[in-house]
Amino acid sequence: MRTMRLGTSQLEVPVVAVGCMRIDTLDRREAERFVHAALDEGASFFDHADIYGGGACEEVFAEAVGMNAGVRDRLILQSKCGIRPSLGTFDFSREHILASVDGILRRLRTEYLDVLLLHRPDALVEPDEVAAAFDSLEREGKVRHFGVSNFHPHQIDLLKRSVRQPLVANQLQLSITHASMITSGVHVNMQRDAAVDRDGYVLDYCRANDITIQPWSPVQDGRTGGTFLGSDAFPELNAALEEAADRHGVSPTTIAIAWLLRHPARMQPVIGTTKVERLRECCRASDVQLTREEWYALYRSAGHTLP
Repeated sequence: MRTMRLGTSQLEVPVVAVGCMRIDTLDRREAERFVHAALDEGASFFDHADIYGGGACEEVFAEAVGMNAGVRDRLILQSKCGIRPSLGTFDFSREHILASVDGILRRLRTEYLDVLLLHRPDALVEPDEVAAAFDSLEREGKVRHFGVSNFHPHQIDLLKRSVRQPLVANQLQLSITHASMITSGVHVNMQRDAAVDRDGYVLDYCRANDITIQPWSPVQDGRTGGTFLGSDAFPELNAALEEAADRHGVSPTTIAIAWLLRHPARMQPVIGTTKVERLRECCRASDVQLTREEWYALYRSAGHTLP
């Protein structure tokens, strides 16, 4: 699989990340097969969060991969913290970040994370507390790189007033059908819904500041929570995906991921499947280079317009 630099770091990562949000739904043998299939594809970047399965996903992953020092050297591990479902709060306090990371490391059976993301913006954030937590984690060797998830540009700037480490990634929902961060840029200064800026032009901000966008739910339709692949709600898009798939000798799933990889922002999609064949189809997108015409044809077929 092709690789890329994550943000401004020197960390070389696969262009497709493997999301582990549902790995706890697999039995042990299925989980082992899934994880090792990913590694066979060169997809060695695994995305976690302390809330996935209430922490069980990290434990299932560690067991499935057979975590030890030799295995750890083959992996790039990312996890997220800051959501406390049992309390109904978000929490970026120094104490919670530090405690969360200790729990993540214990469940993953590792001494360090390659990347830690703050999961969703905490309305009560104190940037100095975040900075203190990051400094402690970096000093103790528990986290090597830091980033955010679902953050607005101004929220990133607020953190950067105190946080000295580069924020290397921003994980954001993005797919062909859930693409407001793209459509608003296309329709600048137009009096139409597609021109409404809902995210502070976060795509351009991340691109200008060398922050890697990690699209999550890259095949979700953005309406029902289901996938647009094969959905009767998107006949034109699926026809366009099939046509492109036939031209490139791959599946529509591969084309959907390749559409994100074609963007010059150098995104790293986070795939959420637990099916080995779907995983392989997603990974094949690394070898597909869509033309400008193909990219725009897919964009329009999803119902997006050009001014």
